Formats: sequence, C-alpha cells, structure tokens
Amino acid sequence: MTTTTPPTTLLLARHGQTVWHAENRYAGVSDVALTDTGRAQAEALGRWAGAHPVDAVWTSPVSRAVVTAEPACRALGLTPHREPDLRECDFGAVEGRTLAEFAAENPEGAAAFRADPVAHPFPGAEDPAAAAARGAAALHRIAAAHPGERVLVVAHNTLFRLILCTLLSIPVRDYRRVFPSLRNAAVTELRFTAGSVGLIALNVPCA
Repeated sequence: MTTTTPPTTLLLARHGQTVWHAENRYAGVSDVALTDTGRAQAEALGRWAGAHPVDAVWTSPVSRAVVTAEPACRALGLTPHREPDLRECDFGAVEGRTLAEFAAENPEGAAAFRADPVAHPFPGAEDPAAAAARGAAALHRIAAAHPGERVLVVAHNTLFRLILCTLLSIPVRDYRRVFPSLRNAAVTELRFTAGSVGLIALNVPCA
C-alpha cells in the first residue's frame, strides 16, 4: 500500500513595521526595533492566529521577527522555533539607507540594481541567489518537520520574495517586479505536497 504524506501549510508573515521601514530604509542584518504601528500589527497577527490556529511557529532569529511572533505564540501557547537561514539578506553598502540615497551617490549602480537585482546586488551585499536558496531550503525543512500541519513562519520582506520566486519557478531576478512588497504582518499561504509547492493566498491582511 502506498502511503501519501498529507500536505503541509506554511503561513508566511513579514514582521511588523520598524523605524527604518517607516522611512523606506533597507534593514537586513541590523537589529531594528518595531514602531508602535509594528507592535499593533504583531498583536493583530496574534489575534489572527488565535482565530486560525497553527500547530507550530518558526521565526527568523532577528529580533523584529521574534517580537512579531510573540502575540501568536502567546495566543496559542506555543514556543517558537528559530531558524538561522530565515534571517534577512545583508544589504551591504545600502544597509540603513534608502535606494534614493544610494542612487544619488551611485546612479549607475542603482540603475543596474533596478534592472537586475540578482546580477547586480548592492556593493558588499549577500548574493541574492544564495539567500533565495538558503531560505527555500529552510522552508522545505520546516514543511518536512510538520507533515499535515499548519505552520506560521515569521521572517522578512526581501527574503520571502526571493523564496517565493524560487519555490514557484519564477526567475529570481524578477522578485521586485513580481512581488513588489509583502505587507507587514500580512499572511501568504503556501501548500507543500509531495515535493511540490502551491501558492494558495498572497499578502492577505490579518486585521
């Protein structure tokens, strides 16, 4: 008899708004606190999780993701798991800055980034293709650890967009065009079944 592994649902949520995101600054490896709006978004995600229970919660190790997941964990009585490979990309020379500031200093570099952000990442930045690969592998591991379950995964905007392209067979260089932004604390639903991944919902507000 053939045993079929039940599908696993991963519910991806970008962390709440931070001080830098309110100013449209790149926040990658930096530890940036949530704003009051960001904390309210985290509480809304917690209420959503209470109404749509999950079996486990995984987060990036970066504090803004951990803090965003806390209300959901509290509502469900769960202890979050932390996955180092869900950390945000390192944006190198643009960390803490806006794209406009970078463009004023290096217009050619900004134009190349806009045309193909994977072939022409910011100076000193992590290779986006490598970030996409580590993030996608992390989600596959999480799905494999929770067969048939629903799992909330809280991490980051750029990493999630790179992962979505990888899992859905979209050219990674198109991540900024296909997925312009994931809203803070909105939910994107993926279904993992027998090695394949399907997109069920994208960027659904939880409040």
